[in-house]
Amino acid sequence: MSVDWSLLKSVVDANQTFVLTSHIRPDCDALGSELGLAYVLEALGKDVKIVNGQPTPPNLAFIDPDKRIQAIGVDIQPAELADRQVHIVLDTSAWAQLGDMSDVFRGTQAQKIVIDHHLGEDDLGAMFLKDTSAEATGRLVAEAAKALGVSLTAKMAMPIYAALATDTGWYRFGSVSGDTYRLAGELVDAGASPPQIYGDLYEQETLGRCRLRGIILSRLQTEFDGRLVHTYVLKEDFATAGALAQDTEDAINLSLAISGTQFAVILVEQQTGGFKLSFRSRCELDCSEVARHFGGGGHKAAAGAFVNEHFETAQDRVLDHVRSLMR
Repeated sequence: MSVDWSLLKSVVDANQTFVLTSHIRPDCDALGSELGLAYVLEALGKDVKIVNGQPTPPNLAFIDPDKRIQAIGVDIQPAELADRQVHIVLDTSAWAQLGDMSDVFRGTQAQKIVIDHHLGEDDLGAMFLKDTSAEATGRLVAEAAKALGVSLTAKMAMPIYAALATDTGWYRFGSVSGDTYRLAGELVDAGASPPQIYGDLYEQETLGRCRLRGIILSRLQTEFDGRLVHTYVLKEDFATAGALAQDTEDAINLSLAISGTQFAVILVEQQTGGFKLSFRSRCELDCSEVARHFGGGGHKAAAGAFVNEHFETAQDRVLDHVRSLMR
């Protein structure tokens, strides 16, 4: 599903001021895509702000050394975005994923664009530039740069590489193709440093994060002869471990190391209540369809959702649905 980038080019050519945003609980694909596109637009002389619904998690702050990414209501107020001519959402197509930026996006009279690779979409009143076959939104940003006539620089390549590498599980997911490696090579040639990015991501662990992962692993349960694996995190576990909310990022992937795992589920209690759900699949069961049942979305192999229920109710509801699909 190729994107008609001439549509973006016409908007970029006709406007000067832009604001970029992405989903709450941002990951490297969200943050890297925002930063990469911001630097691309600035290479064309555009005025760009990056504003998200939540602050950047401390463990991902390395991706933004210049502290370009702001949080609405914390670093910048909605009124300060009133002059923006174009609002671009990256790496999500859902209202709920925009957090406090959703009110800004709803209320603006600016041109609206969505650049995304996820299945499913809400009516955001925007121009959608989507390719659900793309392995990462970072891939789409690299394509946009080429379409806009901008050569990749090291400043652009670093966040885009982080987006590409993390959303492919460092090139181990089924979404990886030969073109994935070719793009990675272009980004390295432009100045991205895989050892530096990997080290910043995975070799800066805190004691709290490691302890929390121990709790998560201790609760692993298997069903259907090991084909289904599930676990959970409660609010009090963060205090017990001395961990932060973002320390559950990618924790579900630990369960995929268990031989025979075909589908994995983790429920993570949020500080404000309810549970964030994450799903991973190594079989025909589509994570995006499971997530959509709970109002979420994502990809076939990885997806997420949220349920605003107490633990026992949430766990029973989620696992009963997954069990019914795996029987």
